[in-house]
Amino acid sequence: MVENTKNAEIIHNIVKNILRKNYRKRIFAPPKKKSLSVTQSQTFTQSVVRNFIEITKFRLSVSVVFSSVAGYLLGADSIDFYILFLLCVGGYCMVGASNVYNQIIERDLDALMERTKNRPLPAGQMTVQSAFILAAILTVVGIVVLYAINPITAMFGAISIFMYVSLYTPLKTRTPLSVFVGAFPGAIPFMLGWVAATGKFGIEPGTLFMIQFFWQFPHFWAIGWFLFEDYKKGGFFMLPNGKRDKGTAIQVILYTIWTVLVSLIPVLGITGKLFLTPISGILIGLLGIGLIYYAIRLYKEKTSKAAKQLMLASVSYITLLQIIYVADKFLR
Repeated sequence: MVENTKNAEIIHNIVKNILRKNYRKRIFAPPKKKSLSVTQSQTFTQSVVRNFIEITKFRLSVSVVFSSVAGYLLGADSIDFYILFLLCVGGYCMVGASNVYNQIIERDLDALMERTKNRPLPAGQMTVQSAFILAAILTVVGIVVLYAINPITAMFGAISIFMYVSLYTPLKTRTPLSVFVGAFPGAIPFMLGWVAATGKFGIEPGTLFMIQFFWQFPHFWAIGWFLFEDYKKGGFFMLPNGKRDKGTAIQVILYTIWTVLVSLIPVLGITGKLFLTPISGILIGLLGIGLIYYAIRLYKEKTSKAAKQLMLASVSYITLLQIIYVADKFLR
């Protein structure tokens, strides 16, 4: 009996240890399936965010919003941060929607070009239906948010989407005049900020519109020059003569000079509440000389490198110009 009791105790202890080990494993062992699920969820989220950034052209959209904010600061008597927030959200939605519609229309052509073949639609990372739903949501949200600022701001936002998608996009494969047409919606953001601040259109936002309108010609022609071969694969006509030649380079210089001259008009004091002090005029003039220098350099060299340098100079010009305009208002 004693031996049987001892055997029973040994068996009991063995079973107890086994159960204790299993319990510890259940409590402390990492949940492999859940871990895998979390990883998959994180990967999916990252993919969605990445596709959103790509298809709305995040950097371009932010630069456009920056122009709108600069216009608002120029037009506002006092800064309303709620209105400023609405302008940023609505502006991004409108630009993002335009970019999504554009990529839906050009998805087959984007697949032919090195620069665009990895975008979400040609790369198969997003369906056309998903992209269209996103574009529609951005359009509705953008118009509603801008309408909350004032109806005129919403109207100009809607016009910019219509012109960019319905006119500029289809014309890119038909005529070099597409750059001229595209310059209209492209020039609206700087003006849009002033309209958001004042609720009306006049000579001041009209001047801001002209500055960004003429600036786009040397900017986009420079892009069309150094991406000429890639654009050719997609059948896009971006240069005024359709060639990287002397005639195109001369037009780049002429429009660059006109851009600088228009930028200096507020110094004359003939543009209403929008005006610049002589010191700011000198700074804008120096920026303009630099921009003209790169335009002339393109004329002399006629190389992709010179065109890329002009493009970078044009981005610096419009950004610094807007900063100088705003700083001039608040520091004078």
